[in-house]
Amino acid sequence: MDKPKIFVTHRLPGGYLEKLEKSFEVEVFKGKELSRNELLEGVANSTAIICTLKDQIDSEVMQAAGQDLKIICNYAAIDKNVDVAEATKRNIYVTNVHGALTEAMAEGIIALTICLLRRIVEGDRFVRTGNYKGWEFDLLVGTSLSNKVLGIIGLGKVGRWTARLAIALGMKVIYSGKHRNEEYENLYGVSFRNLEKLLKESDVVSLSCPLTEETRCMIGEKEFKLMKPTAVIINVASGQLVDEPMLIKALSEGWIAGAGLDVYENDTEVPAGLRNLSNTVLTPQITSATIEARLVMAKLAVENILDIMEGNRPECLVNPEIWRGRID
Repeated sequence: MDKPKIFVTHRLPGGYLEKLEKSFEVEVFKGKELSRNELLEGVANSTAIICTLKDQIDSEVMQAAGQDLKIICNYAAIDKNVDVAEATKRNIYVTNVHGALTEAMAEGIIALTICLLRRIVEGDRFVRTGNYKGWEFDLLVGTSLSNKVLGIIGLGKVGRWTARLAIALGMKVIYSGKHRNEEYENLYGVSFRNLEKLLKESDVVSLSCPLTEETRCMIGEKEFKLMKPTAVIINVASGQLVDEPMLIKALSEGWIAGAGLDVYENDTEVPAGLRNLSNTVLTPQITSATIEARLVMAKLAVENILDIMEGNRPECLVNPEIWRGRID
């Protein structure tokens, strides 16, 4: 009897795919850039697909896979590339690797904060352009993190880990969100604020909340004008949480002091208005890009498939409403 097929759109690190080879025919795309036609051809007759954020998994792909398709395993923490509603309609399980990126994302938030407050990127550009002539008393003087207020919008896993790192650096942490976490408040000494008070009090505002219709463009003109002129904003969550044209205006006119961004409103289309500003640190969605995080992601992706096939509900199941146990 032929083994069920798993199509993997990009090689995974760590050798975890070997765990699947005992029970499955594992086909891994060998190239780096998977075309649409290659995707449609590759998924044919697959029981499971392991995909990345670059792969658009829609009804056409599901149709191309055929009736055997039971699992779409997204090698990512979010599912904007997968039509989850369509998969649910077809009784196809969708999983992701949410939770594997917590520490890396939190470290990225702190890294962007340090780069902004200590003017690290400005200093790098200063040296590379040949302007460095020696030590000066007031050359690129920055701001210390100690005793500054970090305001975290969304105290989920990433927000909580960010708070722990910030506290270790001597920062005071406040947070806002739908729900209070009094246990965490008592454990680490963080304080709850409504959004307006958080924006007014924070020296650093970090967005760690998911994108929903409620949070889309949640930071706009009103919110920027509530912030201190010395404050900076950090966004590694979703570019669409922020009104980007208004962010450019706020940075250009001095409403706030700076921005550290790893995500943008239109993905790779980073406006010149941001790129041309010296008070921004812009990175290409690399907050989760650590060796350790990528290995955990690969491990979790494989475990998601094995869990489902063995009748165990995976922790990262995106559409639990169709859960019915083992797949035969």
